[in-house]
Amino acid sequence: MKEIPILYYRKTECCGCTACYAICPKEAIAMIEDEEGFEYPHIDESKCIRCNKCITVCPFKVNVTY
Repeated sequence: MKEIPILYYRKTECCGCTACYAICPKEAIAMIEDEEGFEYPHIDESKCIRCNKCITVCPFKVNVTY
């Protein structure tokens, strides 16, 4: 079984565009507000089917191949 996708390691690797949230076919991604009021994606591992669509649509991961 594939691993759960890692959308970012640091917040600077995410622009909060919600592309991953919008493309997820299982609604496994929620946008969670941080202490400064910015929203970042969080994957619900119980819903994720590991299709990696969230990674392929991410503007920060344009050159990543899955």
